[in-house]
Amino acid sequence: MSASFELTHLEHFTVGAVGPPGQRVFFLQAGVTGTLVSLKMEKQQVAVLAEYLAGALREISGDPDAVAPEPDIGLIEPVDAEWAVGDIGIGYDPDTDRMLVLATEVRSQDDPAEPATARFLITRNQVAGFVTRARQIVAAGRPPCRYCGAPLNGDGSWCACSN
Repeated sequence: MSASFELTHLEHFTVGAVGPPGQRVFFLQAGVTGTLVSLKMEKQQVAVLAEYLAGALREISGDPDAVAPEPDIGLIEPVDAEWAVGDIGIGYDPDTDRMLVLATEVRSQDDPAEPATARFLITRNQVAGFVTRARQIVAAGRPPCRYCGAPLNGDGSWCACSN
C-alpha cells in the first residue's frame, strides 16, 4: 500500500521533467522541512492542471497579474516518485486563502487496496509560480502535429497521421 500525504504549509511546490524530449517523465513535487513528496504525472495532466489553476487564480484574485509568482527553484534531487497520479481535484479554502490540490494514486482494477492520496494546500503565489513553470515545461517538449495534436517524432518532422 502506498503512502498518503497531507501538507498544509508548503515551502516547495513545483513541477518538472526528467529526461530528453519524447522520453521525459513529469513530476509534481511538494515539500516542507523534513518531507519531500514527488508524484509521477503525465504531460497532459501537467498541462491541464496548470490551465485549471490559472483559471481558478483569475477567479479568486480578479487580477492574476497582481499575484507575484514564487521563485522558480525546480525539482529537488533526488526525484523518486512515491506513486503515479490518476485523478486530480482542485478546491479553494477561503478561510486560509489557499488552494487545494488533491492527487489520487492510479491503481489497477484488480488491486483491492484504497488508492493513496496527496493533499497540498498552496498559496496564490505558489499557484502563480506553478502555472508559469508548468507552461514552460510542457512547451519545452516535442512540437505537436498540426493535424492531430500528437507529439511529432524525435526530430520534430513526422507524424503517422500525415502519411
